[in-house]
Amino acid sequence: MGQLGLEGMPRRLYSCTPSRLNTWLDCPRRYRFTYLDRPAPAKGPPWAHNSVGASVHNALAGWWREPYERRTTAMAGILLTKGWITEGFRDQEQSTMWRDRARAMVLGYTSTLDPSDEPVGVERTVATRTSVIAVSGRIDRLDRRGDELVVVDYKTGRRPLTEDDARSSLALAIYAVASSRVMHRPCHKVELHHVPTGSIVEWEHTDESLRRHIGRAEEIALEASEADERYRAWRGEPVSARASRSSSWAPAGPAPVPPEIDAGFPPRTGPICSWCDYRRHCPEGQAAGTPHQPWDGLGDPA
Repeated sequence: MGQLGLEGMPRRLYSCTPSRLNTWLDCPRRYRFTYLDRPAPAKGPPWAHNSVGASVHNALAGWWREPYERRTTAMAGILLTKGWITEGFRDQEQSTMWRDRARAMVLGYTSTLDPSDEPVGVERTVATRTSVIAVSGRIDRLDRRGDELVVVDYKTGRRPLTEDDARSSLALAIYAVASSRVMHRPCHKVELHHVPTGSIVEWEHTDESLRRHIGRAEEIALEASEADERYRAWRGEPVSARASRSSSWAPAGPAPVPPEIDAGFPPRTGPICSWCDYRRHCPEGQAAGTPHQPWDGLGDPA
């Protein structure tokens, strides 16, 4: 098999998800910790707000998988309660309080849905490729409205959503392109559904705006893949594993990353450092702000 980088040889496609691309944009060092270092550095404790989000997402996905006659608001509450994730909360009292609040979220949200309006997909994995990337991701919900598909993404955070959030989202644009390729139907509209308030913000992409997002994804991928190759060449990883890490390959053990390799994954410091799972391994991140407690992202439950 030819080696990557030989003149005249095609570049290997960069396999990724929107999350991987966004991680590189947020912080190349966190990207390295997450996707390249093996064994990976130990993460910090789980976040309670992630537990809330995952519990709500799982309940809504489960609700659509129920038979039509069982898609009631009461069933949504039952699914939330049965699948409640308890990690990251200060204590049992706080967990119970947020379980009840999350239950109210899904009761209110599902009361606005038509249970007979069957989605095209729930937690559906879609994928597409270009000459640079092979990208895949999982969509919360894929609807069909007339002859077009619509990407639906659930949000459970405190911050109100804006139209700009939908317009600028790289992930939603990639999902729209991939959904169209997989389902052979046009897909231009993307929606963010804020479950706590029931509000919906949407954006109608054009073919040109989707092309711009894909072009941006390719630019990110080229930057990240060059750093990946330098790192993996240093680790001596087999070429066949460089595009998609082989589960059978692992380095003999952790080794200090030499400065010339570490320089390819600089920390990108800012407020996000206080929430980083790998904060303990990053002196620059520690200096950028004070750490948060695992439940600080919940805010006031009132």
